[in-house]
Amino acid sequence: MVDLTTTYLGMPLRNPLVASASPLSRHIESVQRLEEVGIAAVVLYSLFEEQIIHESHELDHFLNRGSESFAESLTYLPDLGTYSIGPDQYLEHISRLKQAVDIPIIGSLNGVSAGGWTDYARLIEQAGADALELNIYYIPLDLQLTAAELEDAYVGLVREVRQRVRIPIAVKLSPYITALPNLAQRLVEAGANGLVLFNRFYQPDINLETLEIEPHLTLSTPHELRLPLRWIALLSDRIAADFAATSGIHHAQDVLKVMMAGANVAMLASALIQYGSQHVTTILDELQSWMIEHEYESITQMRGSMRQGAVADPAALERANYMRVLSSFDTVMRFRPAQRGIR
Repeated sequence: MVDLTTTYLGMPLRNPLVASASPLSRHIESVQRLEEVGIAAVVLYSLFEEQIIHESHELDHFLNRGSESFAESLTYLPDLGTYSIGPDQYLEHISRLKQAVDIPIIGSLNGVSAGGWTDYARLIEQAGADALELNIYYIPLDLQLTAAELEDAYVGLVREVRQRVRIPIAVKLSPYITALPNLAQRLVEAGANGLVLFNRFYQPDINLETLEIEPHLTLSTPHELRLPLRWIALLSDRIAADFAATSGIHHAQDVLKVMMAGANVAMLASALIQYGSQHVTTILDELQSWMIEHEYESITQMRGSMRQGAVADPAALERANYMRVLSSFDTVMRFRPAQRGIR
C-alpha cells in the first residue's frame, strides 16, 4: 500500500484531495459524504466582504446586481439565492460541521479592503475552523489605481488578518497579476502560509435576444490545469509556502501532475459536481494503482519531482517554451497542405 498522506498549512492530511469552495459545502450531509468517500479536507463557500458590511450597516446597494458577473469576486455579490448565507449563519455552520466530521474545515473570506469586516477572520477561528482561505480579487475600474497600489492592498489585508488569527492562512490568487512571483513572496512575508493557484472566474455573456448581460456557470475542464501546473512548478521551490492547485483537476492523472509540480494538495469542485462525490474514491484508487505500477512509495517521494529546479530542461517552463511551441506550427502545417487550400 502506497502512502498518500501529505501536509497542507501544517495540517496532516490522509491524502492530497481537498474539496474547494463550492455549494457542496453548504450542507452537513454533503460534507459527511465527502469525508466518507475519502476527501481529506473541505474549503467552505466564501463569506463575502459585502455580506458582512451589509449586515452591519444595511447598505442595500451592495446587494444590487452589478455590471460584472464574476463568481467569487469582490466587486459583485452574486444573486445566488440560498447559496448566500449571512455571517452569523456561516459561523454556526462551521461550528456544526466541526461536530459532524473529523476532517479539517477551512473557512473562506472573500474581500480586499482593510477594515472592521476582517474581524470575522477571528470569529471564523473561534467557530472552530482549522484554517482560513482568503479569496482576494478586485476588478480595478479606477483609471488612477495602479497595480502597485492594488497589490499593496492585498498585502495589507493579509497582514491585517494575520494579526487577528493564529490558524494558518492560505491566499487564493487570480492569474491576472503582472509580477506573480513578487506578489506571492510579499504575501508570504505578510503572514500567508499557503497559496492557492488559481481563482477561476465565470465571465458574463450577452444575450442577443433579450439584450441583457447573463452570467454563465461553466464547469472547468482538465485543459485548464496547465496554468496552475506551470506556475506551481515555477514557484514551489522558490517560495516558502504550501501550494494548492485548483482549476481543471478532474482525474487521477491531474492530481499526479500537480503533485510532481510541487503542490501539497489538489483541490476539486467541478469534478465533484459533474461526477458526484463517489468520484473521489475512483481518483484515490487510480492514484494508488499508478504509483504502485511506477514504483512510488509515497506522495512525499513524488512531490516536486517535476518542478523547475528538478527538471533537466527548466526553460520548458519559461519563455523559451513559447518559441518552441510556435515553431511547432510550421511542422503541423507542412503535413496539412489540404487544409491551407493547397492542392
